Amino acid sequence: MRLHRNLCFAVIDGLTLIFNEGNYADKVIQQLLKRDKRWGSRDRAFVAETTYDIVRWKRLYAEIAEVKAPYNRDNLWRMFAVWAILKGIKLPDWKYFENTPARKIKGRFDELSKIRKFKESIPDWMDALGEEELGKDTWTKEIAALNEQADVILRVNTLKTSKQKLQAQLNDLNIQTEVLPDYPDALKLKERSNVFTTEPFKNGHFEVQDASSQLVAEFLNVKPGMRVVDTCAGAGGKTLHIASLMENKGQIIALDIYANKLNELKRRAKRNGSHNIEPRLIESTKTIKKLYNKADRVLIDAPCSGLGVLRRNPDAKWKLQPEFIEQIKRTQQDILQQYSRMLKAGGQLVYATCSILPSENQEQVKTFLSSEVGKDFILVKDKKILAHQSGFDGFYMALLEKNKA
Repeated sequence: MRLHRNLCFAVIDGLTLIFNEGNYADKVIQQLLKRDKRWGSRDRAFVAETTYDIVRWKRLYAEIAEVKAPYNRDNLWRMFAVWAILKGIKLPDWKYFENTPARKIKGRFDELSKIRKFKESIPDWMDALGEEELGKDTWTKEIAALNEQADVILRVNTLKTSKQKLQAQLNDLNIQTEVLPDYPDALKLKERSNVFTTEPFKNGHFEVQDASSQLVAEFLNVKPGMRVVDTCAGAGGKTLHIASLMENKGQIIALDIYANKLNELKRRAKRNGSHNIEPRLIESTKTIKKLYNKADRVLIDAPCSGLGVLRRNPDAKWKLQPEFIEQIKRTQQDILQQYSRMLKAGGQLVYATCSILPSENQEQVKTFLSSEVGKDFILVKDKKILAHQSGFDGFYMALLEKNKA
């Protein structure tokens, strides 16, 4: 592979914004890719994947390059050189790469690879917490899986098409997909491709949604004609899936505290042909109280640490703080206590997170069930998904049922 100066500069500019300004990697990369209209798909892939790679392995590369935050441009070029050497890429004769000690870099890599927190490039606190909650063996396997690049998974919108039809349409566009046996509406791309520019996407025939995330709506056990409340709907990935499982019959009330996310949900629902979704902004506790004892099904896709989705958000490793996890656990319990009251007697609720930590998952359910509000509920079943076992994102979901009056 030959390195091109303008592409490498784009990567360095992106890393400056992500590491020093605290910007989100996905947003920075979106902006970078608009930088030069002459870039082809290979150029764009190089910028996106190299930036993500260096973000993912920041701690390891910084340690090898012997640089510390905040990183100046020279520091970032040194980290870039480490990336290139470890990838077996020949460094061009540029001033940034003068005196790069290739043998020393490889030696340091071998040395640091014996220590998990460096090998997997994670903060000390995260390494300690993962081992404490999951045990040494499971955590070692899990964090390795969470550092792999995520596959692109599509969810077929069954309101508009079928899996077979969509597969054929994409095949005509030279986009090859494969079926995932245990995921009814999923197709996996054989090679990465920008599917958002395709006609089937513009016509609402599919959404991009990880396979683990697709199991949540299925777990909720919805039927056409029900009244369902999605309490933390966000931009509505799971809401749209629920709408297709309900065949557009019944009512889905999509709640969120962010108006911009609900606006995005409206846009997506229109494209998907989902007509039974009613977005509602949570402006006060009144919004919640009005729905007490009204819903057949309630989905609580709770805010969480996001440790199960590090493959697609590698910069979360550097943004997350242990205090945030403690705080979010209090929020999770509070949401369970409040939002569970929306359920009718005999109704069902799913509590879900994209976390792998038992303290955000099984333990939250246990705490809820032993509380005053929770004593009216039973745990029907739960599912713990780890990335190293499934090959997809880490997730947790619990199905609870409210006793009949």
